[in-house]
This record gives sequence, structure tokens and C-alpha cells, in this order.
Amino acid sequence: MPTPIKQFIAIFLLVCCFFTYSQSEEETVKSNQTNDSIENYLIKASQSIDRAKLEQALYNATIAKEIALQNQDVSYRAKTNMVLAKLYRELGDLKKAEELVLDAIEIQSKEDNESMLAHSYIIYGSIATKLKKYKTAQEVLKDALILTKKKDLKGFEGTVKLNLGLLALAQNQPKLAIKHFNSGLPIINSHDQSYHKAKLYTNKAKAQLSLDKTDQAKSTNDLAMQIGKEMGYAEIRSECYRIYSKIYEHKQDYPTALDNLKIHQRIKDSLFNINKEIIAQEAGAKLNLDENNVLIEELTEENIQQLRSLKLGRLTTILSIALITILSLLTLSLYKNNNLRARANELLQNKNTELILAKESAERASEAKVQFLSTITHELRTPLYAVTGLTHLLLEESPTPNQKEHLNSLKFSGEYLLSLINNILDLNKLEANKVELESTSFNLKKRINDVLIALGKSAKDRNNKLRYDFDDSIPAKLKGDPLKVSQILINLIGNSIKFTQNGVISIRVKPISRIENKIVLNFEIEDNGVGISEKKQQTIFENFTQGSVQINRKFGGTGLGLSIVKNLLSLMGSEIKLESKLGKGSRFLFDLKFEIYEDKSTDYLEESKKIDYNTLVDKHILIVEDNKINQLITRKILEKSKIKCDVADNGDIAVNKARESSFDLILMDIHMPGISGIEATKQIREFDKEIPIIALTAVTLDDNLDEFYDNGFNDIIPKPYKTEEFFTKLHKALAKKQTTS
Repeated sequence: MPTPIKQFIAIFLLVCCFFTYSQSEEETVKSNQTNDSIENYLIKASQSIDRAKLEQALYNATIAKEIALQNQDVSYRAKTNMVLAKLYRELGDLKKAEELVLDAIEIQSKEDNESMLAHSYIIYGSIATKLKKYKTAQEVLKDALILTKKKDLKGFEGTVKLNLGLLALAQNQPKLAIKHFNSGLPIINSHDQSYHKAKLYTNKAKAQLSLDKTDQAKSTNDLAMQIGKEMGYAEIRSECYRIYSKIYEHKQDYPTALDNLKIHQRIKDSLFNINKEIIAQEAGAKLNLDENNVLIEELTEENIQQLRSLKLGRLTTILSIALITILSLLTLSLYKNNNLRARANELLQNKNTELILAKESAERASEAKVQFLSTITHELRTPLYAVTGLTHLLLEESPTPNQKEHLNSLKFSGEYLLSLINNILDLNKLEANKVELESTSFNLKKRINDVLIALGKSAKDRNNKLRYDFDDSIPAKLKGDPLKVSQILINLIGNSIKFTQNGVISIRVKPISRIENKIVLNFEIEDNGVGISEKKQQTIFENFTQGSVQINRKFGGTGLGLSIVKNLLSLMGSEIKLESKLGKGSRFLFDLKFEIYEDKSTDYLEESKKIDYNTLVDKHILIVEDNKINQLITRKILEKSKIKCDVADNGDIAVNKARESSFDLILMDIHMPGISGIEATKQIREFDKEIPIIALTAVTLDDNLDEFYDNGFNDIIPKPYKTEEFFTKLHKALAKKQTTS
């Protein structure tokens, strides 16, 4: 810690610097206010009002008024009040606006400043129109027109015509309004007054619409919208959308009318209405400047000098008091430092206790989540087993080619759904890189073709075309994880289909490099759908994220698809790249490395062909299953291979049947009423050590399978399963039994 002397010096220097800086800053501000002309601030304020940037307008108008009052310049005060009147008019405080513009008119009348008086009359005319003082508005606008012609103020004449048109429109005289607009337009055009031109077009469109000239109104409104977009006039664009809404309502196109009305409301809320009251309050606070409240205006040069002397004396007094205070504080610092240290230690101890409690609470929540996932997994897998099992049975019953294609798609979708369920329920496990990759041989071209067949109906429903470009130089057989490749493609292609209507989705696969028996392939999925904004591209791959709430309502979905894709690609040593433009479509790209398949002995399908189904004929198998549909499916699959089956509805019945009858193998479910499959297996092992018992279950298998094997199971088949895998494990278990016997 620094010594008390060092602390004293540091604080003293800090105080001196502070007051020196304050004096310097005050002088700099005064210098800047002198150098910057009021006209510049007023021009900036007026331009900000036209663009509905009222906070900037308030800032510039405030500085202008302060300088005007400090310089005791009545002319500048009048100019400032003119701009402030426009500001209060936009804020909706018409009474305050009228008060300010009348003050400006009074000053300009006394000074006989007819040029500025014409400008003030125009502003007052617009305010009076909004206050429904139509007679007053008519009079001041006529006076303004006389002055513009007298002083040859061509730039103001077009604005007067515009406001006369607004007055006529407010009095429900659309034909007269259009006449005024038409006469003022050439003048406004010649002086390049873009804001007034845009305002004229919007109000002319209103007048045409009230005369049922809908097409003319739309053309006029289009011109206003073009100017609003080019010049950044947010309020003009908002008003144009409101007029479009009225136009389409006249045409009885109510959905388009509603869409335009929503856009109008959104722009108006975001750029003006939301901050309207706040800006008005701030304006009231900042602009409550009057000659009687500004000290500088009442001071003579002598008073100013006296004030400076007073400030210097006050500074000396403050520095003296500061020095005494610092010495007192330094005396207490060592004492308080020890107290603060003790309190800090106590606070840390309390925080540590809170963290321990929070950790225990998080662990309990994690355990509850694991239990929930285990339960929900079982409940989802059980009906899914019925889907895949019945699909297999239907495929075995000689379907027509058309039916076979549909059934293959259903089978493929069932396998994908199982994988999707696993990934959704185990998303935390996936993100922690605890999911293991399979390595099996497969035909990539056929795998992608299966994906396209499965998604074909949804693409057709949205009138989309799927284009598939697969490089012929890619080997027919590769080694990798086909299910995860399918899951990635289904998510990406399905995403493109969902966000594309009447478009084209292109799928391209091409090789990038090939070294020995390794090959790297580039995958590209491109669509011409709605696209993704640059802002949303940063978060679109996060969990439960979609483009917007509107997208979620319109297209549906969980927002997990792209997150799963990102995590799966990360697991496979790759990453997803996105190129997208809003309204033009999206392109997803990623690379994957595969091993070129050579050793046919590792091909699972080849291995499955070695199963001698004759050895399964007349084998007696006990199916232990409480679900009637699952009983039926498993039994049908076995009986097609001429296997004799018996069924037990629960664990107690299974134990009794195993004791009374002789079976070649038992298929045991885990979750059943009464005793569980594990408990039933333990009881059977008490009197029969040799019979093969395979767990046929829908439970989620974690990393530790020792519990199953320790309690007497020979193998495990998770439901739903592939039929080839099912018979392979049956054949293996029965062959082992024959060998041992």
C-alpha cells in the first residue's frame, strides 16, 4: 500500500489538476461557442427535424439558444425560436410551438425583418392548421405569400403553396389541396427542396385517395417513398406505408394493407413515438431558458469581472478546505483499512458458502434432468419401435415398387428420428464431445439420395425443386458415420426447404483432396429462399435460435437443427460456413474427411449375409415385454424366420416360464410392471446359468454397461433396432450356446 504521505501528494495533485482542468474546459467551451455560428446549429437542428432525429435537433437547438441569450442577440433568439417551434410541433406540443413562433414574429415585426417574418408566418400557418385554427392559418399563409413575392423569396413560395394545400386538405377540400400542390411543385423542384417535395407527394396522395383516384394515389406515393428512402426521411417512409395501407384497403387487398400498416407502426414507434415523451421532457428541461433565468444576460462587463474574482476566491477557499479534509481522511485511512479488510474476509466467506450451496443445488438439478431424460427417452423410443418394426414387416410382405419406395423412406425417416431424439435429449453430452462416432462402410451417394427421397414430399409441398450434383470421381464405398452424415444433411436441406417457396435447393458434393486411402469432400447446400440477416448470422447456430419471433411463428421448429449440425461437424473435425443475403437465399458449406472402404470383411452388410438363418429354425425364444404392440412386432419378426415364440407380460411370469419350460434364448425388456427386467434376470440366473438372455430395451444406455452384464445379461439390443443387427446378435448368442453345450 502507498504511504500516507504519498496518498496526500497524489490526492492534492489530483485536486489541483481537477480545478485547473475545469477552468480550462470552461474557457474552451466559451471559445467554441464563440467560433461556432448560431446559423450552423440551427441548420443542423432543422435538418434533424426533417429526418425525425429529434434528439440531435434538441441538442443543436439548445446550444443555439444558449449562445443567443448569452450574446443578448434578439435576432438570433427569434431565429432559434422559429426552429424550436418546428421541434415542438413535431413533438406534439402545439401550444408551446405557437408560443415560440409568436415570440419570433413579434421580434421580427419590430425589426421589420420581412424575409425572416415570411418564414415564421409559414411555420405558424402549419401550427395553426394542426390546432384547427383554419382562419388564422389562412391569414398568415396569405401574408407569407405576399412577403415572398414582395421580397422575391422564391424558395419560400413553394413551401407556402405546400402549407396552403395542407390547410385545404385539413378542411376536407381535396381538389383545392391538389391545385395548391401542383402549383407549388415546380417551385420546390427548382430549389431542390427534397423534404418539402416528399411531404407534398404524400399529402397529394392522400387528397387523390379521398377522391377515389387509387392508382394515381399509389403512383404519387411511390415518388414520396423513393425520396424518403434516398434521403433517409424516416417519418416520410412511415407515412408512405400508412398511405399504402389505405390504398390497398380501398382495393380490398386486406393482407397487404395490414402488412403496410404494421411497417408504418414499427417505423413510427422505433424512430419517434417511443421516445416522444422522454424527448419532450428533456426539451422542457434544456430549453427552459429565458432572459430572466440567464445570469450572463443581466451582467455588465464589471459584473463579469467581479464574478471571476469571486470564483478565484472561492477556488482558493475550496483548495484550503480540501487540504484540511485530506489530512483528516488520511488519519482515518489506516484505521478504516483494517476494518475494511475484516469485512472483506467475512464477505468472501459468506460468498463461498453461497457458492457451495449453489453448486449443490445445480448438482441436484442435473440429477433431476438426467432422470427426466432417461424417462422421456424410454417413452419416445417405445412408439418409435412400433413404427420401425411395422415398417420392416410391411417391407417383407412384397409391396409394390411404389409402396416399397415409400416404406424405405419411412424406414429411413424412423432411423433419422431415433438419431434426432438421441441428439436432442443428449445435447449437453454432444456439446461436451462425449458422443462417439461410428466407423462403418456405406454408399454416400445412395445415402444422400435416401435423404432427398425422404424430404421429397415436403419439397414438393412448397413447390421447390431439389438438384443433386454428385461428383462421379468419389469412390462408391466410404467409411464413416452414415447416420450423423444423414442427420447433418437432413437438417440443412430441411432448413432450406422450410425457408424457400417456389424455389430451387441445390446439393453439391465434390472431392477436395485425396491422399492414399483418405479423401476430403466438400458439401454445399444452396437455396434461393428468404435468406438470413447479417445480425442473425452471428447467432443462428446457437441452441433454440431462429431468425426472429416472426419466423418462429410462420415456419415453426425448435431452433435446434443448426445447433446440432454445428456440434456434429465439430465432433467430426469440421465446421459449418454460411453465406447469406436477406431476400436472396443462403449457402451452407462444410468439409468432411472419409476413409476409402477397402476391407470388405468389416462391412456390416457382408457380415450379416453370413448369418445362417437355417440355424434359427424351430428355436424356442421367450419374449418378455409388457407392451402388446411391441410383443406383436417382435413375435412377427421372429416367426418370419420360423422361430417358435412364447410371450411373458411381466418379469414374474418370465421367471415362472423359464423355470417350467426349456427355452433356447430370452429377450428381456427392462422397464415393466412388478419386478424389472434386471431383477427377473437375476432370479433366472439362480437356477439357469447357461440360457442366453438379451436385453431388448428402449432405455438410454449410458457409458457404463457393467450393470447389465454383472446381473446376468449376455448382450443388449436397444430399441428401435435394425433388423440385421437384431438377427446378428441372436445368431451370435445361439451359436455361442451350441458351442459351449
